Amino acid sequence: MASYDNEKETLEIGLIGLGDMGLMYAKKMVAYGWKKVNVCDQLEHYEKFKELLKDSGMNVCRDGHAVSRRSDFIIYSVEAEKIDKVVAEYGPSTKVDAIVAGQTSVKEPEIRAFEKHLPDDVHIVSCHSLHGPTVDPKGQPLVVIQHRATKEKFDIVMRVLSCMESEFVKLSYEEHDRITADTQAVTHLAFLSMGTAWKTQRQFPWETPQYVGGIENVKVHMALRIYSNKWHVYAGLAIMNPSAKLQIQQYAQSVSDLFKLMIQEKEEEFRTRVKRAGEFVFGKSSEFRESILLSDTLLDKFSLSIVPKEKRKPNSHLSLLAMVDCWYTLEINPYEHMVCQTPLFRLWTGITEYLFRNTEMLEAAIDSALYSKDIRADDMEFYSASKGWAECVHIGNMQTYQKRFEDTAKFFESRFEESNKIGREMIKVITTKTHK
Repeated sequence: MASYDNEKETLEIGLIGLGDMGLMYAKKMVAYGWKKVNVCDQLEHYEKFKELLKDSGMNVCRDGHAVSRRSDFIIYSVEAEKIDKVVAEYGPSTKVDAIVAGQTSVKEPEIRAFEKHLPDDVHIVSCHSLHGPTVDPKGQPLVVIQHRATKEKFDIVMRVLSCMESEFVKLSYEEHDRITADTQAVTHLAFLSMGTAWKTQRQFPWETPQYVGGIENVKVHMALRIYSNKWHVYAGLAIMNPSAKLQIQQYAQSVSDLFKLMIQEKEEEFRTRVKRAGEFVFGKSSEFRESILLSDTLLDKFSLSIVPKEKRKPNSHLSLLAMVDCWYTLEINPYEHMVCQTPLFRLWTGITEYLFRNTEMLEAAIDSALYSKDIRADDMEFYSASKGWAECVHIGNMQTYQKRFEDTAKFFESRFEESNKIGREMIKVITTKTHK
C-alpha cells in the first residue's frame, strides 16, 4: 500500500482567488495540516493579503503566475464570468504534471477555459462545494469531476479535499450543470423574487401577519441569506448555465399562469392544476418517504417576527405552488437531486413538501389564493418580480442583474447579521435532524 506520510509536508497546493470561498478553502487546508498552501488574489490586493495572512500558515504570492509555477494542485476560485480571462492569463504558467481545478458554479465555461488555455501535460479535476462560505462544509455535498486526469492524480485531489469533511459526489461537468440548473437556479429565483416584492412594497415581512410561522420563517431567512451574499454567485449560475434559463423561464411562466387563474377566481381549473402537479411530485410513490422537514413547530423557533402566531393570516404560498407546477411541467423529480442538495434547496423542497402533504394547510393556501383580497397585492408584486428576474436572466446582462440584486439587498441590510445567525442555526438543525 502506498504511503502518504510526507504528502502534507511536500505537496504544494495553490489557490488563485481569495474571495469568501477561496479563503475558506485555504484556511481549512492549513488547519488540516497541509504545510505548503500558496495563495494569491488580484495584484492590487497583494499587500493587503500579505499583511492580513502573515501568521496564517499560507504563502501569499504576488500573482497567479507565482502560484501556478510552483503548485502541484491549483484551484481557481474566481467568478464564473471571469474564469476564461484568468485562466488565459495564468494557465500557461502551470507546472508540468500539475492538477488544476475550478470552484465556479457553472462548469461548462470553466472546462472550456481549461481545455483552451492549459498545457496538454496538465491534469483537470474540478470541484464545487454546494454551499456558501458561512455554512459548515461538514456533511455537505462536494462535487468532484475527473475530467482529464489519471486515477493517481484524482486520488490526490480527494485526499486534499477531505479536509472539508464533505460528502463527495462524483459527476461529469455536464451532469453538474444540469443538476444545479434543476436545483439551485429556480430556488434562487424564487427567493430573489420574494425579496424584490417585499422591497417594492417597502415591507419587512416579519412585521406582517401573513408571514408568521414555520414555512414563512424559511422564506424570510433564506431570502435574506441570499441577499447578504455576493450577487455574482447567483448571476453566474443563472446567466451562464444554458440549462438554468429554461427552468427559470418556466418558473416565471408557472407563477404567471397560476396568478391569472387566481385573479379570475377560476377555482376548478386552479385546484385541478395544483393538485395534479402535487400528485406528480409528492404522489403515491413517495407516500412513505420520511419528510425533509419535521414539523411546523420545529421551524417556528426560527423567527424574526414580533407578530403573535395566533394572529397569523392565511397565505396563498404562490411561490411554492408555482415551484411544484414548474417541476411538473418540466418533469423534474426533486428527490432525484438530493445527492446534490444545497442547504437552500433542501429547505425549499422541505417547505414545499410540508405544504403539499398537509391537506389542511394546502386547502387554506388554495382558498387564500383564489379569494383573499388581503394578500392580492403581495402576490401581484411577486408575479411582477419573478417576471422581471426571469427577463433579466434571459437578456443575460450581468450589470442589470447586479443592480437589481444590490437595490434589494440595500433595503434589507440592517437585518442581515441577525437573520444570518438564525439562518445558520436553522440549516444546522435541519441538517442534523435529517441528514442520512
